[in-house]
Amino acid sequence: MAERAVPAAQVYGLVGALAFAAAAHGAVLPPWLLAGVVAAFAWRLAVAGGHLRLPGRLVLGALTLAFGIAIALVYGTLLGRDAGVALLAGMSALKLLEWRTRRDALVLVFLGYLLVMARLLYDQGPLTALWLLLACVLLLAAHLACAFETASPPPRVLLGRAVRLLVRGVPLALLLFLLFPRIQGPLWGFQDESRARTGLSDEMTPGSIAELARSGEVAFRVRFDGAPPPPAARYWRGPVLDGYDGRSWRTVGWAEGLRRDAVLGEAPVRYVVTLEPHGRRWLFALDLPAAAPADATLGSRFVLSRRIAVNEVLRYEQQSWLAYRTAAPEAGMLRLQRQLPPGGNPRARALAAEWRALPDPAARVRAALQLFAGEPFRYTLSPPPLTGEPVDAFLFDTRAGFCEHYAGAFVYLMRAADVPARVVTGYLGGEAAPGGEYFIVRQSDAHAWAEVWLPERGWTRVDPTAAIAPERVENGAYGALDEPGELPLLARRDGGWVRATLLELDALANAWNDWVLAYGPERQRELLARLGWPDIDWRGLMLLLVALGGGGAAAAATWAAWRGWRRRDPRVALWNAACARLAEVGLRRGAQEGPLAFAARVAGARPELADEFSAIARLYAALRYGAGADAAALAELRRRTRAFHPRRTP
Repeated sequence: MAERAVPAAQVYGLVGALAFAAAAHGAVLPPWLLAGVVAAFAWRLAVAGGHLRLPGRLVLGALTLAFGIAIALVYGTLLGRDAGVALLAGMSALKLLEWRTRRDALVLVFLGYLLVMARLLYDQGPLTALWLLLACVLLLAAHLACAFETASPPPRVLLGRAVRLLVRGVPLALLLFLLFPRIQGPLWGFQDESRARTGLSDEMTPGSIAELARSGEVAFRVRFDGAPPPPAARYWRGPVLDGYDGRSWRTVGWAEGLRRDAVLGEAPVRYVVTLEPHGRRWLFALDLPAAAPADATLGSRFVLSRRIAVNEVLRYEQQSWLAYRTAAPEAGMLRLQRQLPPGGNPRARALAAEWRALPDPAARVRAALQLFAGEPFRYTLSPPPLTGEPVDAFLFDTRAGFCEHYAGAFVYLMRAADVPARVVTGYLGGEAAPGGEYFIVRQSDAHAWAEVWLPERGWTRVDPTAAIAPERVENGAYGALDEPGELPLLARRDGGWVRATLLELDALANAWNDWVLAYGPERQRELLARLGWPDIDWRGLMLLLVALGGGGAAAAATWAAWRGWRRRDPRVALWNAACARLAEVGLRRGAQEGPLAFAARVAGARPELADEFSAIARLYAALRYGAGADAAALAELRRRTRAFHPRRTP
């Protein structure tokens, strides 16, 4: 039997919906694959227009094999996120060239749904969510069109039905989102160690933070409980680097937490951090973290860290002391913070040897800061390359660098002067969002500073960059650099209305992060506590979901039945009542019988009922299948039906 031709309108609708879903992957698919997908879509549209024919099975098999081999060669595998999404996009496009039956159309619709879900493996921002919601509406409309053998309703009708179906599902989706037991981890995604992320590393080489400062991406957002601390106190602590190999600083293994005998300020600062994914385990907090949030620990040089990497938007409450004096660390820790590679940088070592004559370590710190403040050092994102001995070259030759140059050189000088010191990396500052409700800390705010051990004060923060460019602390990198134009638009102050508009839109992203992406176990417990269930466990949550879901379903069914009863057709109700009375006397209407045919059969079986029932049947047929409702005719049908009471024959 010949296959039914697919209506062109259905082809255009489904191809358009698939193209909209696939377009969301345009930034992650390789150009050659995008070109192949577009070519397949164009081929299928040309077939619908009668300009080309669908390819045969041999051609399709060859194309499938070629796509698979190409993807395997480019990605080195057919597994994993990137290769899997590429394979899904390619095979969806090729399936279009095999589309001949309704079953093929349904397969394509479900492939479109998979494309929508796959995009969430890369991004779950509000704009992406809006795009994918529109894609779901288009795919659902195409799905509805597949139910029609020939011509389907107009696109406007199909889109309206699709929107109504999605709206009806919102209450159940919202209920499941809010109450289904949450687990710690991404809302949508999986841990992918190969994925490149922008953020601080546990290693610092000259130029690494300067490169990061060229990114305008958000690192995290902060909402303070009360007045925010001054700019000079907004140092966001991240990885601490205490190992040096002559070129790079990195973290070495040592566990050190906050000792109980530390002297702390009276009232810690309270705030909430919404951290963007950065693929590492550490969290960020103001100096000095008071405690670790849930599923995190405070240790390893007062750094907050999680058990698993931050691969999702993470919201956590935090407290920090701005005034503190740490207790004495173990002797082994102090030895580690004095270590330098043997040899190298003779001029820096000679200068530090002179400072050793100063009996007070704090005086040696002041001598180093005076060096930076008194010599013609320059704060720049593009310093000249360091050749030979890097610390000597920076201190005595180039004298130009970014914060990592100053922090690294300062710690080197301190260790050479027998003062325990280490590099701390993190972020400095942050910009108040419009309205001042929260602060935005960007990658361009990345910073490196130093900590020195002073017997009378404990670990003490020293920022040598502030000696060179004090504007960096108060106004950010934009006000301190010689070439602020190298910073991204959102890190500058000269962006005009474009930058102002983007900052206003950031409020939408912040709300989306707080209430959708960062809605994890902690937020769910907060919500349940507000609703009066502070101690409910996952079993209780499941019972609550069943109860609410079942109650909602029962209420919806009752409401639908009531609406149906209110809206039932009075013509049909009157006709059914007349037929029911005939059924009581042994004359049952067949399912296939129309009103006039049934009236003729009644007249043959019961002539005495012919006139009365034939009048009812003619009125019903005219009202139901004629020009339309007529109030007078409907009243006449109601009168005759109420008066119609046939009796059984003896």
